[in-house]
Amino acid sequence: MNSAKKPDAVVFDELQKKYDAALKPYATNVSAPVIKTLDTIAWKNRHIHAVNKQIDAKYKALKSEFDSLMEQFEYNNLVYAATFNFEPIIGFTYHLYRDANEEAFLSVIAPHECNFDYVGTFKLTADKMWQKIENLEN
Repeated sequence: MNSAKKPDAVVFDELQKKYDAALKPYATNVSAPVIKTLDTIAWKNRHIHAVNKQIDAKYKALKSEFDSLMEQFEYNNLVYAATFNFEPIIGFTYHLYRDANEEAFLSVIAPHECNFDYVGTFKLTADKMWQKIENLEN
């Protein structure tokens, strides 16, 4: 083959020295259909919106879990910092009160049995964490 330039309509690979029009992923002759780019903006916007909603939902779930964990942390700090003269038993219910000096103390006496400044009712779980009991049954 001579090194003369081939016409534009001829698809020739100079490196491999062969015609490769059939191997191209696009049309190579002038009578081929026009290649049109797809409008991907609508697709992108739709999926960006969906992904943003998914990320927002996951963020809210994580934030809710974090807030719950921080609340549990605060309750545990409050109860463990309180004064008590007994060893709490796992699974039993205890009541937290404040004395005249605003210092917390833990007791087995239920709120309806005394006139102490009631703070909350807690149960010691098997993992040694204090769980706040919301609905106290008298």
